[in-house]
Amino acid sequence: MLNEFWATAPTRYKVLVFSAMGMIGVGIILNLIGNTGGNQTLAMASLPLIGLGLVLHVVGLVVRGQAIRKTLKR
Repeated sequence: MLNEFWATAPTRYKVLVFSAMGMIGVGIILNLIGNTGGNQTLAMASLPLIGLGLVLHVVGLVVRGQAIRKTLKR
């Protein structure tokens, strides 16, 4: 079951995972641009994006756990 989870995963989980990866990726890129260019404001503004990506990742883990628990009860 775990090997095939992505194929049977709820759409909500897939959206959360890709949103989290996107937010973290954009945050890291903005942080790198801000730090290499000496723009401290941009570097600091990127931190909430990274944090939001991490929160979305945790929410995705909760959704995945609920989906697995639901299938194990059947």
